[in-house]
Amino acid sequence: MPLDVVSVIAEELKLNRGQVERTLALFTEGATVPFIARYRKEATGGLDEVQITTIQERGEYFAELLSRKQTVLTSIDEQGKLTPELRARIEGTTSRTELEDLYLPYKPKRRTRAKIARERGLEPLAEMILAQARGLAAREALAAPFVSAEREVPDVEAAFAGARDIVAEVISETPEVRAALREQALATAVIISEAAPPEAAAAAQAQGSAAGLVQGAGDKGGDKKANAAKFKDYFDHREPVGSIPSHRMLALRRGEKEGFLKLTLEVDREAALDLIRHRVVKDTGAALARDLAQALVDAYDRLLQPSIEVDVRLALKERADTEAITVFSENLRHLLLAAPLGSRRVLAVDPGFRTGCKVVVVDEKGDLVHHEVLHLTTSERLAAEAEDKVKELCRRHRVEAVAIGNGTGGRETEVFFRKLQTAGQLGDVKIVMVNEAGASVYSASEVAREELPEQDVTVRGAVSIGRRLQDPLAELVKIDPKSIGVGQYQHDVHQPKLRRALDGVVESCVNHVGVDVNTASVKLLQYVAGVGETLAKNIVERRSTVGRFKSRQDLLQVPRLGPKAFEQSAGFLRVPEGQNPLDNSAVHPESYDVVARMAKDLGVEVSQLVGKSELLDRIDIRRYVDERRGEPTLRDIVAELKKPGRDPRAEFTAVGFRSDVTEFEHLKEDMVLEGVVSNVTQFGAFVDVGVHQDGLVHVSELSHKFVKDPAEVVKVGDRVKVKVIKLDPERRRIGLSIRQATEAPRGTGAGNEGAGARSGGRPGGGGLGQGRGQGQGQGQGRGGGFSMGQGGGR
Repeated sequence: MPLDVVSVIAEELKLNRGQVERTLALFTEGATVPFIARYRKEATGGLDEVQITTIQERGEYFAELLSRKQTVLTSIDEQGKLTPELRARIEGTTSRTELEDLYLPYKPKRRTRAKIARERGLEPLAEMILAQARGLAAREALAAPFVSAEREVPDVEAAFAGARDIVAEVISETPEVRAALREQALATAVIISEAAPPEAAAAAQAQGSAAGLVQGAGDKGGDKKANAAKFKDYFDHREPVGSIPSHRMLALRRGEKEGFLKLTLEVDREAALDLIRHRVVKDTGAALARDLAQALVDAYDRLLQPSIEVDVRLALKERADTEAITVFSENLRHLLLAAPLGSRRVLAVDPGFRTGCKVVVVDEKGDLVHHEVLHLTTSERLAAEAEDKVKELCRRHRVEAVAIGNGTGGRETEVFFRKLQTAGQLGDVKIVMVNEAGASVYSASEVAREELPEQDVTVRGAVSIGRRLQDPLAELVKIDPKSIGVGQYQHDVHQPKLRRALDGVVESCVNHVGVDVNTASVKLLQYVAGVGETLAKNIVERRSTVGRFKSRQDLLQVPRLGPKAFEQSAGFLRVPEGQNPLDNSAVHPESYDVVARMAKDLGVEVSQLVGKSELLDRIDIRRYVDERRGEPTLRDIVAELKKPGRDPRAEFTAVGFRSDVTEFEHLKEDMVLEGVVSNVTQFGAFVDVGVHQDGLVHVSELSHKFVKDPAEVVKVGDRVKVKVIKLDPERRRIGLSIRQATEAPRGTGAGNEGAGARSGGRPGGGGLGQGRGQGQGQGQGRGGGFSMGQGGGR
């Protein structure tokens, strides 16, 4: 029977059929994930965005699978080989891999040894071998009819050799054999990494340069010896494919791609041959059993083993990509949802030594009002002049906060402002270090040129730093997420899959927070559900020509923004100080009528109901259930009315770096510091402690309890206390511990030390470079240096 996609997805995700069916129907109607999750809870049974996205992805997967099935069925049918049994297997499979295995014997292929043997008329002899019958005539007699100089079969042995080629191909194309070998290899194979010959690295680098190979952040520059050193821990490395973590698999693949490593897959050959024999050999006493045995070995060595290795490596790559993308997505979500300072006047500084610091002032809306260059750290005379200038700027522009980029010179610049504040020269102005990763990418982008067309890149970069403090989400959406520095091996994973995942995260965050339609940039608006780039530009164009939007209904005057786009986007677009107080809330216009009924039943105006918990607590939502709205939506409406337009992000708090620790050389082992988590990977977390180089907290040092997944205990943006446990001045690497900087919960100490030892003792616990170990319970495995270059280091 044809595949029942809805039932398959429901079973996979442990949902009922109706939830999946209604969700897929909503996507067919043009609905978006944020809209479905927020405003169609009755239809989905309250599914969250992750579940809804998974249904969408699986639906698309099966749509592509069904299309491929039709192509395969047509091809086999045209060959006249489509049996009812084969059709049933093809129509019933849920796996793309199994489908291709079923199609393999019928797939047009190059001129193989088996194909040549068939052309020479040897297929009947091959069928005799496969039939495994007893009591046949002598080999010479069986082969005699096929011997022909004209057909290039000179003798009996040539006939049997050709027949064995056919048998070997038949065995290698048997779906059950391929599936079993693939499963066996994924469970038991070992991946081996060795140093590649020097000429391989040279060839790979030459090819990469010729192709304009894009390297990850932190991978640029350096000679071949330095690049090879990144992979030295993998010059003699073995690891089971069933347990290798994604970051290490991606590191191995990159080392191979760059020509420094040679990877091979070690499979138990005898176990593989036994597996094939179990599925192919029916009678060991058959007349042509020896020919079958020879063909079976040839099938594995020549055809199956190379093919299965490709399949296994592809499966490992896909698994590693999925895990790395998941880590990247979660880090990006936490970064985008970081607490905003809000609409405050900010003096922003892009630090610099030789050329001075670019200083800008942005108003409450993020608009540039002043810029100049000040030399804060180059000499006492210039610093004294800069002090007077900074005090004057803060007074004249009523500055409420100072944002300092955390790049080179950032801590020295912070010390300059802290001294002024300590001397009482800045009042209660907040002084905040801001992560400037990606600011240079923004400053040279088309978006920056459109926003600040008359300014150079240095001014644009400083403006971006100031705006990041005001609203991280609104500013970071303008930058490619891969430039923000919160991923691992982001240039090595499948790029379309990564792009889709990250776009989904940005869309989710933007709609979770909501967008002021009268101030949002085109970049921010385009991530609103149902909007996109074209409508975002039209909204901004309408705003600049007609004036601010006074209500959500005004959106329908935007060119090409029709009823469907309005339905999807209206609930996420805010109109502060609009004609209707509900326009500045997450209540969707389609439910304004029910709010009006609630207000009428309470004897008040809608405006009097908004924000009045004492009135809203008197509402019995069951009275307002109808065919369009159930209790889940009505509960959301009441909750939103209590706190309309409330920003769901946390309150802003600044991390306090130690003023006497600004450089790597200031660090000492056993020092306890405050820091902020800048990146979370599968092997630990990177923490910014204010010295221009992030330190690594290995997974074994995150907690007093055993931690399998670092994301369970820390996230990007967390403020943490850490202890310096190892310093590597030569490679400028910092080993940190949260576990040793915090007191263990009572009654858990002894077990925690053991858990730390377990984690630290794993081979290759981290990326590529923190060293092979820091002792019992603190082992860095193969560390985090390479991944630090990917995202954590500056």
